[in-house]
Amino acid sequence: MKATEVLDDLRRRFPNEPEYLQAVEEVLTTIEDTYNEHPEFEKYNLIERLCIPDRIYSFRVSWVDDKGNVRNNMGYRIQHSNAIGPYKGGIRFHSSVNQSILKFLAFEQTFKNSLTTLAMGGAKGGSDFSPRGKSDMEVMRFCQAFIQELWRYIGADTDVPAGDIGVGGREVGYMYGMYKKMARENTGTFTGKGLEFGGSLIRPEATGYGNVYFLLNMLATKGIDIKDKRVAISGSGNVATYTAEKLLQLGAKVVSLSDSDGTVIIPDGITQEQLNFVFELKNIYRGRIKEFAEEYNLPYYPGERPWTKVQCDIALPSATQNELNGEEARALLAGGCFAVSEGANMPSTPEAIKEFLAAKILYAPGKAANAGGVSVSGLEMAQNSQKLSWSAAEVDEKLKSIMAEIHRQCTLFGKEADGYVNYVKGANVAGFMKVARAMMAQGIL
Repeated sequence: MKATEVLDDLRRRFPNEPEYLQAVEEVLTTIEDTYNEHPEFEKYNLIERLCIPDRIYSFRVSWVDDKGNVRNNMGYRIQHSNAIGPYKGGIRFHSSVNQSILKFLAFEQTFKNSLTTLAMGGAKGGSDFSPRGKSDMEVMRFCQAFIQELWRYIGADTDVPAGDIGVGGREVGYMYGMYKKMARENTGTFTGKGLEFGGSLIRPEATGYGNVYFLLNMLATKGIDIKDKRVAISGSGNVATYTAEKLLQLGAKVVSLSDSDGTVIIPDGITQEQLNFVFELKNIYRGRIKEFAEEYNLPYYPGERPWTKVQCDIALPSATQNELNGEEARALLAGGCFAVSEGANMPSTPEAIKEFLAAKILYAPGKAANAGGVSVSGLEMAQNSQKLSWSAAEVDEKLKSIMAEIHRQCTLFGKEADGYVNYVKGANVAGFMKVARAMMAQGIL
């Protein structure tokens, strides 16, 4: 297999899907040598089968707003691979959603889920509907209309959706309610549910906590203590805020947060009181990070990201894809940043990744570092299957163990001749080999 030839063919076939092609290129260029050590893979054209999703559902979602107007959005579900378990991946509601973004996310999810050690395939779904500025009733009506189109194609042993950007506990609750009404069963088909109806403790915190646990494993390889380290975070949703919470518990200093409107800098590090304000602002009032900056008289940069606005030891991009470019990567390195761990999916551009790897800093890609969220989703599935509920301590301990195992796999496959661990290569090769072996064992499907 020549990665360039495969990529050229995919570019020809899918010319208007840049995010998908970017994700595929990052994986193929790092697994090429390993793939070619297994001629049986090429005989069965495994790489093309793995790059192209099993199936794609797309549909119109019609709903009625509070003024009685009929509104229309697009809905999608990308079922990428179920080689190692039921399709598993979040649903994203955001105006930017399109097929390319969801194909990239489903492709990444396949390898991420493979790394978790749990039996989960890869999928992703969503809509260009944005909950921002909508009433609860409008969100409910949209979620119900979305599931009326999708419910036939999901199920506890078939495809298990979860939340993502724009889809939190409220949206999951509305979708799950409609799903079980339509399917006439109650098997926990969604994850990220409320605790009252099958949800798992630690699930809201899991992606943020998991990223910090992976970071701690990386830092331990260098004998570095996280206490008092300055940490820049982007985003202010669940991932970013729970990342900040865990860092605060460990004695680190969180010096930034952001949203799509701008960035706030916290020069002395966020306090628990300030973090509580952000939680309330985002989860109850659904406000903007600018309001937090105004409340505490903190520097605010409209339309800006944090990476060139503050010096830090560690950067944790936790907002969205391609939010950290090459210029910003160079600014972070010049400011003394020695570790980057991704809380979002593909937040660093290819140019930024090249900068981090060339500088040989600790750099963890999202498919490894942010796998905590889907890991605890897998644990939620296990609890639902057994009709049991585990304690927060039990779930947290399992999460720590899974993140340590993901780190071990990345180190095993990513260590280079000079001792540097290329976590990008390690994550891609480890995730790929598990899926590839499963596909070979099951035949041509």
